[in-house]
Amino acid sequence: MKLRQAALVPALAAVALAVPLSLSTPASAAASCGTTVSDKDGSSWGKTANGANERSGSSTGCAIKGIAYNTQALDYHCYTWGSDYSWTFVRNDATGVTGWIRDDLLSDGGSSVWCGF
Repeated sequence: MKLRQAALVPALAAVALAVPLSLSTPASAAASCGTTVSDKDGSSWGKTANGANERSGSSTGCAIKGIAYNTQALDYHCYTWGSDYSWTFVRNDATGVTGWIRDDLLSDGGSSVWCGF
């Protein structure tokens, strides 16, 4: 039994050290309602959403500014995290409206460039 405990202690220590490192990815900080960002994502346009709300912040509690349809090209600016989803700030090429759309509603899962907040 003591041999098992002796082997377990270093393993637990390794896990304890690894956990903070795995949490060093972008912080979970929602974009407050009214937050806009510059275009940080240089990828090509042509991304779409099928009837997704474009919101003023990365929360379903923020106002709807427009709706993005699958016939409209979107320009991704960057992504951040809301309370439980990642969100991408987009500019709708057809309407000119900018807003936040949940990444699971975008044709390719959203921007891969983090907004920095």
